[in-house]
Amino acid sequence: MADKELAIYVHVPFCWRKCRYCAFYSEPLNAGSARVPGYLRAIRRELAALSWHLNRETPLKGVSLFLGGGTPTALRAPELAALLASLQAGLSLSPLAERTAESNPGTLTAEKLAVLRDYGINRISLGVQSFQDALLRRIGRMHSSEQAEEAIRLIRASGVRNLNLDLMFGLPGQTRRDWEQTVERALAYEPEHLSLYGLMLEAGTSLGDEYLGKGTENTSDLPDDDEQADMYQWAAERLRQAGYGRYETSNFALPGKECRHHLNYWRGKDYLGLGPGAVSCLDGQRWKNRESVEEYIHGMGITGKSKAPAREESETLSREQRMTERVMLGLRLAEGVDIRAFERDFGAALSEVFAEALPGYISREILIIEDGFLRLAPAYAFVANAILRDFVL
Repeated sequence: MADKELAIYVHVPFCWRKCRYCAFYSEPLNAGSARVPGYLRAIRRELAALSWHLNRETPLKGVSLFLGGGTPTALRAPELAALLASLQAGLSLSPLAERTAESNPGTLTAEKLAVLRDYGINRISLGVQSFQDALLRRIGRMHSSEQAEEAIRLIRASGVRNLNLDLMFGLPGQTRRDWEQTVERALAYEPEHLSLYGLMLEAGTSLGDEYLGKGTENTSDLPDDDEQADMYQWAAERLRQAGYGRYETSNFALPGKECRHHLNYWRGKDYLGLGPGAVSCLDGQRWKNRESVEEYIHGMGITGKSKAPAREESETLSREQRMTERVMLGLRLAEGVDIRAFERDFGAALSEVFAEALPGYISREILIIEDGFLRLAPAYAFVANAILRDFVL
């Protein structure tokens, strides 16, 4: 275990304002800014605790680093530098390792980009979502299309040569033409990577509560499933023509620019998560930190008045859970599930474990066995989640 190399995720749970669709844990910075120093100290404490847990006297080895959120660049430049300095001291990353920071337009400055570059961040994931200002306002984004374009220019001027743009379809009031214009404007900046996400309405979010449980007359401005499928299929073909490969259901990249950090998750490898709400999975053990900055700080013993452990959940994954997740995650990848690796890792043939679900999908050519891999036919990528439900053991 001491020599294990891990994908490292760091959750920065602060945003300037919560987007209307967002179900990820975060706190408005105006409410959490006073807790930023405690959060930074708690991150250092958790890094030290994990090193001890893994019986390491040297920094943890990582194959990748991903700063997510929230919005990491909502922090002030000195706070961002303090966070990265702690990670640099507590982690051992190859000089060639992928180091990603998420950002939103309007929170990114030349000063913050200089900090990111000084600490080795070599990939930026920018939450553009749309280039239509009316749509951005509808979903509660704080930036404008002009700010998105300025952020892209700043990133390129800083020397970062690995840029992902997040885009969303299925937004309230969004037309097919709106979506096509957004994709074309994104392509004009020649990003190395694009992530395309369909809007998901979730209870507890502002947008979800507005729509969920209402009659169809109140959802008439939402693109329906067929319209969303058309948006996805058009974009997938347009990106293919532009030289981007679809390597995961929602993710497209130029050759060699696939997100290595996320591939680690989808291939079922181990990872560590730091910060409130972060999830870790190591040697069949999965745990999650509490979704509260205050409780995370207390749980790490920063205040001296710990209310509860920093960890909220912990479980030992059963063999059935691990087999299910291997297939469900693997089928989202264009490469598919390695059939021989499955049998090696679990001591059972994939065809036997999923004997009920597999034959029907294979006979209809929804699933394909090719070159030792089980793959989802590309035409069914948009409805992958509905298919994957049949592979829960």
